[in-house]
Amino acid sequence: MGNVNDMTVGSPTRGIVRFALPLVCGYILQQMYMVIDAAIVGRFVGVGALAAVGASSSIMFLIMGFASGCCSGFSIPVAQAFGAKDMEDMRRYVAGGIRLSAVIAALMTLITCLLCAPILRMVNTPEAIFADAYTFLFLQFLAIPFTIAYNLLSSFIRALGNSKTPFYFLIFSSVVNILLDFLLIVALGMGVEGVGLATMLAQACSAWLCWRYIRRQMPLLIPLSDERRYDHRRALHLLNNGVPMGLQFSITAIGSIMLQSANNALGTVYVAAFTTAMRVKYLFTCVFENIGVAMATYCGQNIGANQVHRIALGIRSAIKIMLVYFLFTVAVIWPFADEMMMLFVDSSQTAIVDNAALFMRIANYFYPVLGLLTILRYSIQGLGYSNLSMLSGVMEMLARTGVSLWLVPALGFLGVIYGDPVAWISADLFLVPCMFFLYRHLKKKKGQPT
Repeated sequence: MGNVNDMTVGSPTRGIVRFALPLVCGYILQQMYMVIDAAIVGRFVGVGALAAVGASSSIMFLIMGFASGCCSGFSIPVAQAFGAKDMEDMRRYVAGGIRLSAVIAALMTLITCLLCAPILRMVNTPEAIFADAYTFLFLQFLAIPFTIAYNLLSSFIRALGNSKTPFYFLIFSSVVNILLDFLLIVALGMGVEGVGLATMLAQACSAWLCWRYIRRQMPLLIPLSDERRYDHRRALHLLNNGVPMGLQFSITAIGSIMLQSANNALGTVYVAAFTTAMRVKYLFTCVFENIGVAMATYCGQNIGANQVHRIALGIRSAIKIMLVYFLFTVAVIWPFADEMMMLFVDSSQTAIVDNAALFMRIANYFYPVLGLLTILRYSIQGLGYSNLSMLSGVMEMLARTGVSLWLVPALGFLGVIYGDPVAWISADLFLVPCMFFLYRHLKKKKGQPT
């Protein structure tokens, strides 16, 4: 059991940091790959290709957000069963999660590939970059089965408290991805199709590594013969956790799509500025996301072990960790935002650099709001109330929709910049009272003093 992490005992802060640190390092590495990826495209292919890669970013967030949300939701019953020390029940949920994920992967790949062109037209993709955007997006859709396989298997590994191993696999696949980028784009002269192929091969590699690790090092996750049978009750429980989480990401992405559509209508310069800023923004905000992921496992294990009092302790610890990291982002983003943007485009592209740097600095003001959002949202998911966390996604969608309909026409790119902060604030206005009342409900339900 040395490759698992029981978060139902010991210091919450130590347990959260121990779990979150490999996650954070892994996702920073992954986002750094995306930064390098965009820099290679922008420098060696051109600004038009960079805009083409970014023109569909919100679409990928919609599609892959649903897939990764479902996979994360499928791991919640696994974490709860592990916390309750019921290994047979845990393996039955693993079998059900694999079965459901295979169906989701097949359907999503078929539908998205068939609708690739209409999707790009729906978000007002400029004609000048449409062909490249189509090629890139189609290849991303073909990679959906590999992406789902990695997300599901790594979620199962993390459900047992092991976040280090997926981190190691991310390191390896990211290095492979970067090497393939240089080979396909720089050496062989391929354009955006090289980016798509490199991503697909790297995702397949990471999924295979996860499966190989589970078979060799975590056999307690492998269902036995009778545990592989279809179980309608458990399948419904998995869907009740997974689908709301997937819809939460998708609903949030709908607002992002509307925002990106409004931004795309502003022209190629603003598409490139948005793409550049979002690449760097994700590099910083993925830390908040992964503190939240740690809280999902933490809360899942503790509710399974009936340790309700540890939930509040964990949330307070996570907020303190988040605020310390926020201070670090201020010290880096404010003095160096312009220089970071110049990694993607030549310094002569002043309009792109200035707008992208402004995007980064204004968004940075609101990072604590985002940090609180991720901590509360994932904590609620880990407790098994995915429907409530989905409603916070609805709040984000409504906010981004309002910004795209009213602020962007009035303020232009400045309205786009305020899209995320307005959405984060709207979600927190729902999540804070929701978490407060949910915690009191669980304490009362478990017969513990409130």
